[in-house]
Amino acid sequence: MRSHQPPVAEPPAPPIVLTPLLACDPATDPDILWHIAREAPELRRWLVANPNADAALLEYVAQAGGPGVNVALTVLLEG
Repeated sequence: MRSHQPPVAEPPAPPIVLTPLLACDPATDPDILWHIAREAPELRRWLVANPNADAALLEYVAQAGGPGVNVALTVLLEG
């Protein structure tokens, strides 16, 4: 007699903790970068340091503002 066991399901991934390191990591998925831009104004300045932040994301960050964004953009554009 064969016993039928249900398939083993993987537990869901834990929520991603939004940090400055995640915001400026080039390996961070663009969808997560956009989530940070929209939902975490205190981390927007770190998005400016991400080499994979595209022009649309940087424009959004510039328009949305947030703590340190102007300084970060000035450093990027003058550097």
